[in-house]
Amino acid sequence: MPTYKLTYFKGRGRAEIARLLFAAGGVKYEDVRLEGEEWQQLKPKTPMGQLPVLEVDGVMICQSKAIARLIAKDIGMAGKTPVEQARADMICDSVEDLGNKLMFMFTEKDENKKEEKKKEFLEKTLPPILDLFEKLASAEGYFVGNSLTWADVNFFAFFGFVNGFFPGDHLKGYVNLNKVMGNVSSNPGIEKWLKERPESTF
Repeated sequence: MPTYKLTYFKGRGRAEIARLLFAAGGVKYEDVRLEGEEWQQLKPKTPMGQLPVLEVDGVMICQSKAIARLIAKDIGMAGKTPVEQARADMICDSVEDLGNKLMFMFTEKDENKKEEKKKEFLEKTLPPILDLFEKLASAEGYFVGNSLTWADVNFFAFFGFVNGFFPGDHLKGYVNLNKVMGNVSSNPGIEKWLKERPESTF
Protein backbone atom coordinates (compact mmCIF):
# COMPACT_ATOMS: atom_id res chain seq x y z
CA MET A 1 0.00 0.00 0.00
CA PRO A 2 1.41 3.43 -0.90
CA THR A 3 1.91 6.15 1.68
CA TYR A 4 -0.55 9.03 1.34
CA LYS A 5 -0.34 12.65 2.45
CA LEU A 6 -3.35 14.87 1.81
CA THR A 7 -2.87 18.63 2.11
CA TYR A 8 -5.69 21.18 2.20
CA PHE A 9 -6.93 24.14 4.20
CA LYS A 10 -8.58 23.91 7.64
CA GLY A 11 -11.99 22.86 6.39
CA ARG A 12 -13.80 20.22 4.37
CA GLY A 13 -14.20 21.85 0.98
CA ARG A 14 -12.72 20.08 -2.02
CA ALA A 15 -10.65 17.68 0.08
CA GLU A 16 -13.56 16.10 1.91
CA ILE A 17 -14.40 13.57 -0.79
CA ALA A 18 -10.83 12.25 -0.53
CA ARG A 19 -11.12 12.00 3.24
CA LEU A 20 -14.46 10.19 2.96
CA LEU A 21 -13.00 7.71 0.48
CA PHE A 22 -9.97 7.07 2.66
CA ALA A 23 -12.39 6.44 5.54
CA ALA A 24 -14.53 4.08 3.44
CA GLY A 25 -11.47 2.09 2.42
CA GLY A 26 -9.90 2.06 5.88
CA VAL A 27 -6.77 3.66 4.43
CA LYS A 28 -4.31 5.47 6.68
CA TYR A 29 -3.05 8.84 5.47
CA GLU A 30 -1.51 12.04 6.78
CA ASP A 31 -4.20 14.74 6.94
CA VAL A 32 -2.39 18.09 6.69
CA ARG A 33 -4.44 21.27 7.18
CA LEU A 34 -2.81 24.58 6.35
CA GLU A 35 -3.37 28.20 7.30
CA GLY A 36 -2.43 31.37 5.40
CA GLU A 37 1.34 31.68 5.69
CA GLU A 38 1.92 27.93 5.52
CA TRP A 39 0.03 27.82 2.23
CA GLN A 40 1.96 30.72 0.75
CA GLN A 41 5.19 28.88 1.46
CA LEU A 42 3.93 25.63 -0.07
CA LYS A 43 2.11 27.09 -3.08
CA PRO A 44 5.15 27.46 -5.41
CA LYS A 45 6.04 23.83 -4.78
CA THR A 46 2.65 22.43 -5.87
CA PRO A 47 2.01 21.21 -9.45
CA MET A 48 -0.63 23.84 -10.27
CA GLY A 49 -0.49 26.32 -7.40
CA GLN A 50 -3.64 25.03 -5.76
CA LEU A 51 -5.05 22.69 -3.13
CA PRO A 52 -5.91 19.96 -2.39
CA VAL A 53 -2.73 18.06 -3.12
CA LEU A 54 -2.28 14.35 -2.54
CA GLU A 55 1.25 12.97 -2.24
CA VAL A 56 1.47 9.30 -3.18
CA ASP A 57 4.86 7.93 -2.16
CA GLY A 58 6.10 11.52 -2.47
CA VAL A 59 4.59 12.20 -5.90
CA MET A 60 2.22 15.19 -5.89
CA ILE A 61 -1.22 14.94 -7.52
CA CYS A 62 -3.62 17.88 -7.61
CA GLN A 63 -7.24 18.42 -8.75
CA SER A 64 -9.81 17.05 -6.32
CA LYS A 65 -11.54 14.75 -8.85
CA ALA A 66 -8.25 13.24 -10.02
CA ILE A 67 -7.33 12.62 -6.39
CA ALA A 68 -10.72 11.08 -5.59
CA ARG A 69 -10.64 8.88 -8.69
CA LEU A 70 -7.18 7.58 -7.78
CA ILE A 71 -8.28 6.72 -4.24
CA ALA A 72 -11.48 5.12 -5.55
CA LYS A 73 -9.45 2.86 -7.81
CA ASP A 74 -7.11 1.93 -4.97
CA ILE A 75 -10.00 0.93 -2.66
CA GLY A 76 -12.17 -0.74 -5.31
CA MET A 77 -14.85 1.95 -5.50
CA ALA A 78 -14.28 3.26 -9.03
CA GLY A 79 -16.68 0.84 -10.75
CA LYS A 80 -16.22 -2.82 -11.61
CA THR A 81 -16.12 -2.46 -15.41
CA PRO A 82 -15.04 0.30 -17.84
CA VAL A 83 -18.70 1.17 -18.42
CA GLU A 84 -19.38 1.36 -14.67
CA GLN A 85 -16.31 3.55 -14.27
CA ALA A 86 -17.54 5.84 -17.04
CA ARG A 87 -20.96 6.04 -15.39
CA ALA A 88 -19.34 6.97 -12.07
CA ASP A 89 -17.31 9.64 -13.88
CA MET A 90 -20.52 10.91 -15.50
CA ILE A 91 -22.19 11.35 -12.11
CA CYS A 92 -19.14 13.04 -10.62
CA ASP A 93 -18.76 15.40 -13.57
CA SER A 94 -22.44 16.30 -13.27
CA VAL A 95 -22.01 17.03 -9.57
CA GLU A 96 -19.06 19.24 -10.49
CA ASP A 97 -21.21 21.13 -13.01
CA LEU A 98 -23.80 21.72 -10.31
CA GLY A 99 -21.11 22.84 -7.90
CA ASN A 100 -19.87 25.41 -10.39
CA LYS A 101 -23.30 27.03 -10.27
CA LEU A 102 -22.62 27.80 -6.61
CA MET A 103 -19.56 29.93 -7.33
CA PHE A 104 -21.62 33.09 -6.87
CA MET A 105 -21.36 32.44 -3.12
CA PHE A 106 -17.69 33.37 -3.37
CA THR A 107 -17.66 35.86 -6.25
CA GLU A 108 -20.77 38.01 -5.75
CA LYS A 109 -20.01 40.92 -3.40
CA ASP A 110 -23.42 42.58 -3.49
CA GLU A 111 -25.49 40.92 -0.75
CA ASN A 112 -28.83 41.68 -2.41
CA LYS A 113 -27.68 40.12 -5.68
CA LYS A 114 -26.27 37.17 -3.75
CA GLU A 115 -29.66 36.58 -2.13
CA GLU A 116 -31.36 36.74 -5.54
CA LYS A 117 -28.91 34.18 -6.94
CA LYS A 118 -29.37 31.98 -3.88
CA LYS A 119 -33.13 31.99 -4.42
CA GLU A 120 -32.69 31.21 -8.11
CA PHE A 121 -30.32 28.33 -7.34
CA LEU A 122 -32.63 26.73 -4.76
CA GLU A 123 -35.90 27.26 -6.64
CA LYS A 124 -34.95 27.00 -10.31
CA THR A 125 -31.52 25.41 -10.74
CA LEU A 126 -31.44 22.67 -8.11
CA PRO A 127 -34.86 20.91 -8.45
CA PRO A 128 -34.63 19.87 -12.15
CA ILE A 129 -31.09 18.59 -11.66
CA LEU A 130 -32.14 16.62 -8.60
CA ASP A 131 -34.98 15.14 -10.66
CA LEU A 132 -32.36 13.82 -13.10
CA PHE A 133 -30.14 12.46 -10.32
CA GLU A 134 -33.17 10.73 -8.77
CA LYS A 135 -33.72 8.83 -12.02
CA LEU A 136 -30.04 7.92 -12.26
CA ALA A 137 -29.92 6.46 -8.75
CA SER A 138 -31.25 2.94 -8.25
CA ALA A 139 -34.08 1.98 -5.91
CA GLU A 140 -31.38 0.43 -3.71
CA GLY A 141 -29.60 3.77 -3.44
CA TYR A 142 -26.60 3.43 -5.76
CA PHE A 143 -25.63 5.42 -8.83
CA VAL A 144 -23.52 2.59 -10.22
CA GLY A 145 -24.08 -1.16 -9.92
CA ASN A 146 -25.23 -2.57 -6.61
CA SER A 147 -22.56 -1.29 -4.23
CA LEU A 148 -21.00 1.95 -3.05
CA THR A 149 -18.79 3.83 -5.52
CA TRP A 150 -17.08 7.19 -5.45
CA ALA A 151 -20.07 8.58 -7.37
CA ASP A 152 -22.26 8.05 -4.29
CA VAL A 153 -19.60 9.45 -1.98
CA ASN A 154 -19.12 12.48 -4.21
CA PHE A 155 -22.84 13.23 -4.21
CA PHE A 156 -22.89 12.87 -0.41
CA ALA A 157 -19.92 15.22 0.01
CA PHE A 158 -21.47 17.81 -2.28
CA PHE A 159 -24.73 17.83 -0.35
CA GLY A 160 -22.83 18.32 2.87
CA PHE A 161 -21.51 21.46 1.21
CA VAL A 162 -24.98 22.56 0.02
CA ASN A 163 -26.51 22.02 3.46
CA GLY A 164 -23.71 24.06 5.01
CA PHE A 165 -24.63 27.06 2.89
CA PHE A 166 -28.39 26.54 2.73
CA PRO A 167 -29.72 24.59 5.75
CA GLY A 168 -32.87 22.69 4.86
CA ASP A 169 -34.28 19.43 3.57
CA HIS A 170 -33.39 19.86 -0.10
CA LEU A 171 -33.78 16.13 -0.80
CA LYS A 172 -37.32 15.87 0.57
CA GLY A 173 -39.34 13.53 -1.65
CA TYR A 174 -36.29 12.13 -3.44
CA VAL A 175 -36.53 8.50 -2.31
CA ASN A 176 -33.56 7.12 -4.24
CA LEU A 177 -31.27 10.05 -3.42
CA ASN A 178 -32.05 9.75 0.28
CA LYS A 179 -31.09 6.09 0.03
CA VAL A 180 -27.79 7.12 -1.59
CA MET A 181 -27.14 9.47 1.33
CA GLY A 182 -28.02 6.73 3.80
CA ASN A 183 -25.83 4.13 2.12
CA VAL A 184 -22.84 6.47 2.28
CA SER A 185 -23.37 7.65 5.86
CA SER A 186 -23.87 4.06 7.11
CA ASN A 187 -20.61 2.78 5.63
CA PRO A 188 -18.68 1.80 8.80
CA GLY A 189 -15.55 3.76 7.95
CA ILE A 190 -17.45 6.86 6.85
CA GLU A 191 -19.80 6.66 9.83
CA LYS A 192 -16.78 6.69 12.14
CA TRP A 193 -15.18 9.59 10.25
CA LEU A 194 -18.34 11.70 10.39
CA LYS A 195 -18.39 11.34 14.18
CA GLU A 196 -14.69 12.06 14.66
CA ARG A 197 -13.71 14.57 11.95
CA PRO A 198 -12.63 18.09 13.00
CA GLU A 199 -15.48 20.58 13.31
CA SER A 200 -15.80 23.08 10.49
CA THR A 201 -18.63 24.92 8.74
CA PHE A 202 -17.52 23.98 5.21
